[in-house]
Amino acid sequence: MKYYLINFFVLLFCSSLVYGQSTGHTDFNNDWKFFKGEVKDGQSPTLDDSKWRTVQIPHDWAIEGPFSKEYNARCGGLPFHGEGWYRKSFTLTNTQKGKHIAIEFEGVMKNSEVWINGHYLGKRPFGYLGFEYDLTPYLHQEGMNIIAVKAKPEDLSSRWYPGAGMYRKVWLNINNDIRVAHWGTFVTSTNVSAKVASVNIQLEIQNFKAADQIVSVVQTIKNNLGETVKELQHKTVAEGSKTINSQQSFNLIQPQLWTLTSPHLYQLETELKDKDGKILDRYTTKFGVRSIQFTANDGFFLNGKRTELKGVCLHHDLGPLGTAVNRRATERQLEIMKEMGVNAIRTSHNPPSREQLELCDEMGILVIDEAFDEWGIQKIENGYHTIFDEWHERDLTDMIRRDRNHPSIIMWSIGNEIREQKEKDGWKVALKLGEICHREDPSRPNTAGFNQYENSIKNKLAHHVDIVGFNYKAAKYAEIKENYPDWIVYGSETESITSSRGVYHTPFLEKYEKNTDHQVTSYDIIGPIWSYPPDMEFKFLEENPSILGEFMWTGFDYLGEPTPYGGRDNSTNGYWNDDWPNKSSFFGPVDLCGFKKDRFYLYQSQWTDTPMVHLLPHWNWKGFEGKEIPVFAYTNAESAELFLNGKSLGKKVKGVDKGIVPIKFSYYEGPYNYPSPYRLRWDVPYEKGELKVVAYNGDKVVSEKVINTTSKAKNIELTADRKIISSANGEDLVFVTARALDTEGHFCATYNGQIQFSVTGDGTFEATGNGDPASLILPENKKLKFFNGMALVIARANKGDGGKIIISATGKGLKKAQISVETKANPKEL
Repeated sequence: MKYYLINFFVLLFCSSLVYGQSTGHTDFNNDWKFFKGEVKDGQSPTLDDSKWRTVQIPHDWAIEGPFSKEYNARCGGLPFHGEGWYRKSFTLTNTQKGKHIAIEFEGVMKNSEVWINGHYLGKRPFGYLGFEYDLTPYLHQEGMNIIAVKAKPEDLSSRWYPGAGMYRKVWLNINNDIRVAHWGTFVTSTNVSAKVASVNIQLEIQNFKAADQIVSVVQTIKNNLGETVKELQHKTVAEGSKTINSQQSFNLIQPQLWTLTSPHLYQLETELKDKDGKILDRYTTKFGVRSIQFTANDGFFLNGKRTELKGVCLHHDLGPLGTAVNRRATERQLEIMKEMGVNAIRTSHNPPSREQLELCDEMGILVIDEAFDEWGIQKIENGYHTIFDEWHERDLTDMIRRDRNHPSIIMWSIGNEIREQKEKDGWKVALKLGEICHREDPSRPNTAGFNQYENSIKNKLAHHVDIVGFNYKAAKYAEIKENYPDWIVYGSETESITSSRGVYHTPFLEKYEKNTDHQVTSYDIIGPIWSYPPDMEFKFLEENPSILGEFMWTGFDYLGEPTPYGGRDNSTNGYWNDDWPNKSSFFGPVDLCGFKKDRFYLYQSQWTDTPMVHLLPHWNWKGFEGKEIPVFAYTNAESAELFLNGKSLGKKVKGVDKGIVPIKFSYYEGPYNYPSPYRLRWDVPYEKGELKVVAYNGDKVVSEKVINTTSKAKNIELTADRKIISSANGEDLVFVTARALDTEGHFCATYNGQIQFSVTGDGTFEATGNGDPASLILPENKKLKFFNGMALVIARANKGDGGKIIISATGKGLKKAQISVETKANPKEL
């Protein structure tokens, strides 16, 4: 079976859908009433909710805080558990009356229950997947209708911050009695080349009427310029009270392929018409055409081109915004990852938001779409194992049906570090979940992330996935490939090095478990026993080129799991509050606010080609005069030269002059003081002034970086991520970075004084942050402290015709700063 699957998935496939939606897909996110707490008969139409808060969906109640040791630091120290109620009243318009109407939730965290006019519609325990309920039988055609939603997330139900409530969008789907079914399109392509691609469209048509009806199906394919490239028509019988399948195939001539650098998307417009030509439904599906190929010896190929997976794992929170999904915030995260050189993400450890997948499609980023962190054996007291038996098939099926047409997705992950690895019959669960994947989508392989190296092999779980993912086993790649040469293998989770932005502890290159300041040095050498610096993954991937690539843990810091503080390891049950106030992770090369740590540039030096050089640490070391400070440069150039106050300290050649870093981790038998070919190092006796690094290709200067010893902070520099944002729907955000500068304009990298923001004009204040994993200042506060010279404010554009948002910042002893951002109603102008 294993050899069959390997050969099967070496074939070329394309699966493509951005997001299918009907013309009746209606925004239902405004003016919800919210109450946090238990409510007797909260579903009752007669309940008085006039004193409840009015909120806009998406909404995460837990990010409002407070941060408290009463809650679990493993989950961000925030009140994500308990009970919350949402209610919305609405009346049907004349055009909606008599229609078939359903409500669609993209995700409710968690244990949601829904009522319409007091009638119970159902429950959904898993918070990461969307679902739809039919409202039609219970709607009032005249007068008021009341939707009620209860969410009841439990304590000890997550190993990270999950958020709480209606944190993803809600829609009304208003249709005729015959429609394209929910998630009812599936487009695949085979035999893909620059000349032609064989495209197959599977369509599900749902008939709510009892009688059969002949339906004309008209399908139009358009390119990204809106030009029609293919039209298809056929008739079918929509059987009464059933969902029927329809299928069409055609050749697409000279297709514009979906690639990482040019992610072209087509659009499929499906119209259902009755015998008189009246349109019953119009359903739009964006899609891309591409081929994927996995090989045991040569790695992964996209459109026939070998592509190393330079991936990151991402949790779903958005830092200061919590888990409330926002398209721009998600886009900004992905932009920062692409700048680092990332070409793939693993949605750890749950199904992602619609917005994230849409953006990956549009931006050219590959995706491993992950379903579960637990199967039937417990990791945490109230984890997914409590519902696995009842819900796993429905949840996995729905994830694949929802997402199976995104061209960005290349694998389905059925689990992460599941405990069944230690069970003799654990392979049976892996086989069953894999069969669901093959049934719902034969065009992609399945995978899992195994952390128990010996057990996953001994108990045959690794034998029953199509692509084998190993977590933190870089030192075993050669052994795995020697013993199982036909396996297709990659690093599903790698590194897990921890660091705090701008922190450098003394002694400088000492490995330790914890530090008294609740931070971790940014020399990128500290991590749990299973973890290792990026240098090790780079080394073992170079030595084993058949490995597909890696997904490092994690692209961004995230709320919860403040390793090494509070917990022991990922198997630790219960609370992680031993080292409060630590409440967020240190794993990312980018902090909670999107500010880059030093490690960002180490990856960039290996994963990108545009010349760059980075220099660390900062150069404010009063009291260390004459003492040696380890100075590192990360560059993708051939060599670099360091200067202190204009005097050369020598040129070093990358890969030849190796920077010594301490390394120790599980399965590693190499030297503790590892000579890294990926870092350049100078040991520099400290004197204040200017430290400068110049990078060369041959004799040509291609990049340089300067850092200075600074005087007292006097100024604030404000920089917006964009100069113009959209006011079209009132959802667009601008992220403004504040940096503390001295009188000469140098960045004050150790400044931790206070700053206060204000937002006026055509926008509203959304949140603040500083990236400090030990800060208890809530994002709703406009006053906070700089963390190592930086802070962030987020503002939201008001819905309307546009104008200007004015962001101001003040601080004691600092000159006031101000910046304006333009908002425009037409997003096409951006």
